[in-house]
Amino acid sequence: MFDWDDVCGARPAVMGIVNVTPDSFSDGGQFPDAGAAVAHGLELVAAGADILDVGGESTRPGADPVDEREELERIESVVRGLATEAGVPVSIDTTKAAVASAAIDAGASIVNDVSAGRFDPAILEVTAAAGAGYVAMHMLGEPRTMQSDPRYDDVVAEVGAFLVARLDAAREAGIQEGSLAADPGIGFGKTAAHNLTLLASLAELISLVGVPLVVGTSRKRFLGELVRGVGGNDDDPAPVDRDDATLASVVWSVDRGARVVRVHDVAPAAQAVALLDAMERVAA
Repeated sequence: MFDWDDVCGARPAVMGIVNVTPDSFSDGGQFPDAGAAVAHGLELVAAGADILDVGGESTRPGADPVDEREELERIESVVRGLATEAGVPVSIDTTKAAVASAAIDAGASIVNDVSAGRFDPAILEVTAAAGAGYVAMHMLGEPRTMQSDPRYDDVVAEVGAFLVARLDAAREAGIQEGSLAADPGIGFGKTAAHNLTLLASLAELISLVGVPLVVGTSRKRFLGELVRGVGGNDDDPAPVDRDDATLASVVWSVDRGARVVRVHDVAPAAQAVALLDAMERVAA
């Protein structure tokens, strides 16, 4: 039975991103075959990743869906290779029950579901039957439309209420309490102002959901918008040039109670988490 306490109970965990997609916003197409993706995952572990999150379908704004067969072909060998060699838990980033099931059979122990079970409710039963970990994430709508004029009356209250409801659905499906985590979905149907408000209110969200909180800010567009003009460059930084801003958001999130941070560039995040953990221990 997967238990988040085993991964992020002693100190926050760093989740390294392994995209095996041609169209992800930051690193799509960089790891076109299973061998390259597995090698990248092993590099992330060497850099300090505590979890590897494998995704075969891009969830960037405007992304088109991928059919089940293609997604399976992209992820199965990668998950199997990493589960065999990496020595850390492997997560499957999918909304499809069949993909989650195949990934679990290949060795994955966590299902990271950006739809929180709304797109394919059977994914909850698959996760429960396997005793796997589960991350329920908030997203407004679906990837193709989520950034089309997102609006909230109270983004913290609405995201919190959504996550509470979806966690209850996961419990009803049989997923164990210790296996549950929640993600506010930074950048998934939110403006820059919404994202900042959620980050500023992480303690409130953590209190609302009552399970470990996963925060994924890595290389998101709103970071580029916020640092535009810093250093004399008036252009939005490319995704890979947003890692310093990402690191600042990682430090902020961990300092305010996030138990997992999901990043592309693992080494700086892992070092920051280690330093913050050491400082917390001394301060205590």
